[in-house]
Amino acid sequence: MEVLGFLAVIFLFIGGLFLLNIFTSIWAYRDAIHKGNSKEYALIVLIGTLFFPFIGFIIYLFIRNH
Repeated sequence: MEVLGFLAVIFLFIGGLFLLNIFTSIWAYRDAIHKGNSKEYALIVLIGTLFFPFIGFIIYLFIRNH
């Protein structure tokens, strides 16, 4: 039973990280369009933050105002 509870906690943690990745990627896409960038640029931001969640999001935060 303890193993099942531990696996449930791990599953919920990984699921939460996945949802956080989806939400931050959508936010970055919308923010890129809102800042006046092209849809192609926003799509690159979306793909970058989906496949490289933490590094891609941090890089986007640094370059978003340029």
